Amino acid sequence: IGAAKLVVVVAIFLLTFYVISQVFEIKMDANLGHIFAHLSLKFYYFLLTATKPPRYKCGISKACPEKHFAFKMASGAANVVGPKICVEDNVLMSGVKNNVGRGINVALVNGKTGETIDTKFFDMWGGDVAPFIEFLKSIQDGTIVLMGTYDDGATKLNEEARKLIAELGSTSITNLGFRDNWVFCGGKGIKTKSPFEQHIKNNKDTNKYEGWPEVVEMEGCIPQKQD
Repeated sequence: IGAAKLVVVVAIFLLTFYVISQVFEIKMDANLGHIFAHLSLKFYYFLLTATKPPRYKCGISKACPEKHFAFKMASGAANVVGPKICVEDNVLMSGVKNNVGRGINVALVNGKTGETIDTKFFDMWGGDVAPFIEFLKSIQDGTIVLMGTYDDGATKLNEEARKLIAELGSTSITNLGFRDNWVFCGGKGIKTKSPFEQHIKNNKDTNKYEGWPEVVEMEGCIPQKQD
């Protein structure tokens, strides 16, 4: 911050001196005048680039280490704004892409390459859980699985579906209830519980929106699958 302030002071001084010299027609060598102007612009450009915060993939707060995939995701907001899932600076699912829907939204990513395998959503309010169960069973080992709720993601969930999601590394899926907000990132074949999970209960006393809790967001770095 101190260096940035010094740059500002020096730039202002140089620019002001040059402008005053022109206004009051102070005689100054033309080359020297151009040098002053050039230096002031250089300082100004340096100030802009030096103080601009770096941007990391998916807009996460810090860069991921090597052999990790950056991700950021958010649940839906009530029944108005859909969830969003981003991996390696690629938005896989969002309302803008028009590929999200009521229920549980799922994105599958190759654990070795980071490439998108599939995106789907399953209506857990008015739909049937059977297609969701078949989808979960079809996921191949080594696949990164990202899930986010929108509106209601729990009503039609049964024990079989919850067990399959738990096997992906989820701990909150057993408690996921009507209109809860939940985001999760796990993997097929994971040996431990995933550290990437956020869950907020639907509670009329604490809900941010009428009938729905606030949005849950999550970001992190997923280790690349090694052979």
